[in-house]
Amino acid sequence: MAVKAENSVVGIEYEVKEAGSNEIVDSNKGAQPLEFVTGKGQIIPGLEKALEGMNEGESADILVKAQDAYGEVNPEAVQTLPIEQFEGVDLKEGMTLYGQGEDGQTVQVTVKSFNDKEVTIDFNHPLAGKDLMFSVKVLSERDATDEEAATGQVGGAHCEDGSCGCGH
Repeated sequence: MAVKAENSVVGIEYEVKEAGSNEIVDSNKGAQPLEFVTGKGQIIPGLEKALEGMNEGESADILVKAQDAYGEVNPEAVQTLPIEQFEGVDLKEGMTLYGQGEDGQTVQVTVKSFNDKEVTIDFNHPLAGKDLMFSVKVLSERDATDEEAATGQVGGAHCEDGSCGCGH
């Protein structure tokens, strides 16, 4: 069976490089497969679209343009904040910090520069504006169960004691 645009549960092995570079940015080779439900926006859109129609056991090299990966660089996502907000942080240019976004989710920022008064941080994803080359192998593909299709969670919530908030 081939990967469908929606409600396929897909397990992939992948390696990602910046297009034109040999430096590996991310990989799960030799580790657990990345499993996701298609049509739920769980992986970058350009990669998900390219996987459509691939079969279990099939491999491909997929070029994903920046706009279909982590988006273009947004100049408005660079902010300068007073250094007092970074008290206790051993600042280094290029370092990654994690903070809380306005709606409580974790955000990743990169320290662009700093002086003794202020720190310039970049909220853009480190791979924003970059074309990515994925080497992907489809390890598994099956139809999602009704629960997986509804929740987007692979394997569903198998918790009988109610600790996962599923109300059993």
